[in-house]
Amino acid sequence: MTVEQTTTHIFQTSFGKVIALKNRGVIKAQSIRYARSERFQKPVAEQPSSEIIFPDKIPVCPQAISPLAEKMIGPTHIENFEPDESTQYLSVFRPDSFTENEKLPVVVWIHGGSHEIGCGDLPTSDPSDWVREQQIIVVAVSYRLGLFGFLGGGEIPPNLGLFDIIEALKWIRNYISEFGGDAGNIILLGQSSGGDAIAHLMISEGVEGLFQRVIIQSAPLGLRHKRQKMSAEFLKKTEGLKTETDVFKMMEEYKKYVPSVIKYGLKAAMPFGIQYGYPPLCREEESIEKWKGNAKKYDVLIGLNNNETAFYLKTSDALNKYFGKGLGLKIMDKTVEKTTELIYGIPAKIFAENYAKAGGNVYLFRIHSGSESSRIGAPHCIDLPLIFGNESAWKSSEMLKDIPWEYINENGKKLRAIWAEFARTGNISDDSEKPDILKIRKISF
Repeated sequence: MTVEQTTTHIFQTSFGKVIALKNRGVIKAQSIRYARSERFQKPVAEQPSSEIIFPDKIPVCPQAISPLAEKMIGPTHIENFEPDESTQYLSVFRPDSFTENEKLPVVVWIHGGSHEIGCGDLPTSDPSDWVREQQIIVVAVSYRLGLFGFLGGGEIPPNLGLFDIIEALKWIRNYISEFGGDAGNIILLGQSSGGDAIAHLMISEGVEGLFQRVIIQSAPLGLRHKRQKMSAEFLKKTEGLKTETDVFKMMEEYKKYVPSVIKYGLKAAMPFGIQYGYPPLCREEESIEKWKGNAKKYDVLIGLNNNETAFYLKTSDALNKYFGKGLGLKIMDKTVEKTTELIYGIPAKIFAENYAKAGGNVYLFRIHSGSESSRIGAPHCIDLPLIFGNESAWKSSEMLKDIPWEYINENGKKLRAIWAEFARTGNISDDSEKPDILKIRKISF
């Protein structure tokens, strides 16, 4: 078999000269800086430049490596990444086969990771398979996380990560047409905390005309309520770190304070997050009416995986020691079911129904396992290999170890086609071929 060689492609844009890599029918322009920021300051848009854009390493917000993510998804090869507090970068993926003057729908990927870990440019979210199959453009966005992006108050502005994403969307609106994208058809796609961010971008100030549709996967909307006291306490505990110059020391030190907020219950599983009552957001008590008021602005596809919290509960060695079989396993299954509904399922259903009642176009979905070989069903993050494919990146995933890749790929191709249909039109035809693992319906009243 012949291995296709990687070559370069040059985008001559009004923003600058961008050197991209071309391989297997996809052109990738990597790590384009869209904004800059000082520590705990709002981002400032990057200006056009005559400098050539072609980074050799992937910038990433300083973060602590997650042992659970390493186990379930795969190891992070840190030698490929460059820590950068000012993490305002994006990458553009475009099909190589392209008709001049063609304008493709643009899917903007907002990664998850509890507003604490992750990056827009991880191999496990490389969208090349999707771009190649469906003739779409995908833009992957990196933004500030954790202490730098999602914890503030007093002198430190909250929601800096949201402000970063808004700057990325402004860049996309201004320049994506020069990469072949349709600036009038921007679709936000977010998973987990990325979905949470997107839901709140829908009610943020300063986003008018920046996107037309949203796909919200596994957003923990059940954790969004009454976070003010927890955020204030966590901010106070970490106050001494704000002037620390060693970012790696910051990452080690803040983890010591996480147990102090466990008393706040389930929401403490995500100590970083959006903060109501600070720009660009409204007060929490105003949020539902804001979503209803914007219902006719955005097409929405929202949903979850059927066994979300199995990712955390059924993979715990300590819990499996006592709940791994017999009656214990039945208790574990019931706990997964209840917590999945509380954090993900019920909030998604309420969101969709409120949106539809207000006149919005909204679809609600649920992804099931459908595979008897999977002991944890359809957990958090199982949607990622379905959407992004890329078998080589997922080969060491514990989450997929009992599932044949052929099964993932077969269902993934159909799911990618459905999501691309929604991206193009805002609708999903009843006649479209859907994977057996997907249950989806339009919410109407």
